[in-house]
Amino acid sequence: MASTPSAAADLRLLDPFWRESVERTVLPNGVTVILKADRSAALASVQVWVKTGSIHEGAHLGAGLSHYLEHMLFKGTPRRAGREISATIQAHGGYINAYTTFDRTVYYIDLPSEHTAVAIDVLADAVLHSTLPADEVAKEKDVILREIAMTKDDPDNRLWDTLFSTAFREHPYRQPIIGHREVFSANTREELAGYYHGRYVPNNLVVVIVGDIDLAATRQAVAQHFGGAPRARLAPVLVPAEPLQLGPRAEHRFEDVEITRAALAWPIPGLTHDDAPALDLLAMVLGSGDSSVLWHEIRERRGLVHTIDATSWNPGSSGLFCVFFTTDPDKRLAATEAVNATLARCASRGFTPAQLRKAIRQLVVSEISVRKTMSGQASRLGAAEVVVGDLDYSRAYFDHLRRVTPVGLKRVARAYLAPSRQTAVSLNPAAAREAVQSAAATAGAVSDFEEIRLPNGARLLLQPDRHLPNLHLRFVMQGGPLYEAPGRRGTTALLATMLTKDTRRRTSAQVAQFIEEVGGSFYPFSGNNSLGVAVEVLPPDVARALSVLEDAVRAPAFRAATFRQERDTQVAALQQDDDDVVTLARKHLRQRFFGAHPLAHDAQGNPASVKELAVDDLVALHRRLCVGPNVVLAVAGDFEPRQLLPKLRAFLGRNPAGTAPSPEARFAGPAEVGDFVEQQPREQAVVGQAFPGPRVNADDFYVGEVADELFSGMASRLFERVREEKGLAYFVRSGRVTGLDSGMFYFFAGTQPGREAEVLAEIDAEVARVQAGGVEPAELVRCQARLKAARRQGMQTNAARAMQAALSVLQGQPANDWKRYDGRIDAVTIPGLARFAQAHFRRDARTQLVVRP
Repeated sequence: MASTPSAAADLRLLDPFWRESVERTVLPNGVTVILKADRSAALASVQVWVKTGSIHEGAHLGAGLSHYLEHMLFKGTPRRAGREISATIQAHGGYINAYTTFDRTVYYIDLPSEHTAVAIDVLADAVLHSTLPADEVAKEKDVILREIAMTKDDPDNRLWDTLFSTAFREHPYRQPIIGHREVFSANTREELAGYYHGRYVPNNLVVVIVGDIDLAATRQAVAQHFGGAPRARLAPVLVPAEPLQLGPRAEHRFEDVEITRAALAWPIPGLTHDDAPALDLLAMVLGSGDSSVLWHEIRERRGLVHTIDATSWNPGSSGLFCVFFTTDPDKRLAATEAVNATLARCASRGFTPAQLRKAIRQLVVSEISVRKTMSGQASRLGAAEVVVGDLDYSRAYFDHLRRVTPVGLKRVARAYLAPSRQTAVSLNPAAAREAVQSAAATAGAVSDFEEIRLPNGARLLLQPDRHLPNLHLRFVMQGGPLYEAPGRRGTTALLATMLTKDTRRRTSAQVAQFIEEVGGSFYPFSGNNSLGVAVEVLPPDVARALSVLEDAVRAPAFRAATFRQERDTQVAALQQDDDDVVTLARKHLRQRFFGAHPLAHDAQGNPASVKELAVDDLVALHRRLCVGPNVVLAVAGDFEPRQLLPKLRAFLGRNPAGTAPSPEARFAGPAEVGDFVEQQPREQAVVGQAFPGPRVNADDFYVGEVADELFSGMASRLFERVREEKGLAYFVRSGRVTGLDSGMFYFFAGTQPGREAEVLAEIDAEVARVQAGGVEPAELVRCQARLKAARRQGMQTNAARAMQAALSVLQGQPANDWKRYDGRIDAVTIPGLARFAQAHFRRDARTQLVVRP
């Protein structure tokens, strides 16, 4: 067995990061500026961190002013109309967005680095000079009310809100960031403007820019656009501390859900406390990954939960240590008891050095992963400055980790996970109320790929990249619903999952332990046209990665007990999807469109078919798909090809030659053409339209790519009309289902019950505009710029590049086909879009679905 590196060796991998140059200055008006040059890609992330969030709303706590203002900041300035802001960024290939949390509001633009100055100008203009037009304030209020309704439709959001309102009695964390519906509805423009002018002042802003930038020019641009606003008075906001919790708390709700979601939580100190790093390690050991203590004990050994994880959440002065799990309603009490018993045993017996080393390795890997993108690096710096107040926080954090011992880990478990300070909350199916209550009474610029074809037909793709100490191996088979036996939908996803479990020489738990103890990850993936497994490790652990991968592919055990557990978990996940009305509506639209065709369901299948699956179904599909001509192994990252190639050849060459299977199903057209209405017990309505779309490798595939961008996003005409001008929907966009023999192009939107017809009419009007050739040249250019920039951003990681290259090869394209992406997108024309819309968006081939309360 490969040796396990020491924690000290792992931590030394981060030393180059601590030596990276980061520039911090403060402008005369109080704006803090943080700049970091990174030449690894021609991209930049420009972020403005406003040091205000929902906990700073003072007399307006619970009104959601911070989030409301986030929505309003891109609605116009004296220099720019609202639509011009998003259109400008899209035209420069950028992506603009924002988010609000408890203690900050962040506005960011990711774009090609040559346009960094544009992003600085636009963000400064929006953050410092927004006009908050009265008509937009009124329209956006309606939009946010729809968003609030959406959060009420999401059981995970409801669980989170229940947990925070129960665990916190005084601290503003108990208030939802978005606000309470009734309190938010009472907001006036004057209150919003007052909050804006009081909190969005230069001396409360942090500008963070990371990327391929000229530091002097960037420094000058920031000073030009942010430095002119005067320093202002900034009133302190009193944030009350949470009193000590003296006894256990509980809140169990029974609602319209399919499975039980539960959380156990304990109060912990904030991010800067000396115990914070040890609490992160404790969460890793207890509930991070398939080899964690809780996963092994509660799920694998006891079979009491479908999923379970632990996290240490402590962003400010206080936080929560949480254990989340999903289970069947009749197992919640037993699962809770088992979790508490396991935690008590850990607090008594302690932890092993190996468990501590694994957790440290996982945190090291996480730190490396954050730095894969410009946006991730900028976010790290912003959090260090705004939340902690120290740019050297990451180094200090890992220095603390270095000093944590198994004894220290045991100490924090005993100190913080006390039964007397536990908060327990759950969301349960309404039908389970009586049974659960009765039971209670009794008891988580690189090189090209080199393609090598082996004698058995298998393809090997290699892309060395030593930019980060990270290595990704991805084994991909062509597959998906088209290759499943009739009546056996969901075999694809379940097979992929089972390949990561038991093998002939290791149990599922041993597989997880073997890879996770070195901070690696090993996971399945599946989709409409492919499936497989991927492993990601630090470079010294490549032998371990190959061992896990070869066992998974060549020697899966498909043990009956594991099969039953994973099958039940897949069924539970499908049932959980049905709790979300948007997901449910999309699935039903897809089913009506494809009918009996295999693509009526994605790789996960449907609950009825998955319940019928047997081990033999997986064995047969594995035997059929795992043959040389049908498999690709893509390797990307930090490796030496000459040393690794013989091992990769040996592994891949052991796959049988065989014949690549061919899908038998053929798409004859939409199964159900017409207009359909379904009723669901939800607060919002969802509308959808589906049309025949391009298949993989179709001549007009990339025209469809541009069309999808044209109908989606904040700068699209459809979004502007439906949401911004009319306030009809919180979201409206298009999407695609792409298969080897067919496809579906669809539109969907979430709206207020009673306004479905208006939204559908707007979609019809936008389709007609495109069919008539009414797309403006500037629109097309913006879409093309955005798609090309998104592709550049999406190919930053080893995992993304390996997946893209493998799919290209399996689908008959060169491994580096992605390099032709920009040219294909630029070749799309307005007449081409019109022809595409005329050919595909025909009413006589349309499936329309309205899902309403």
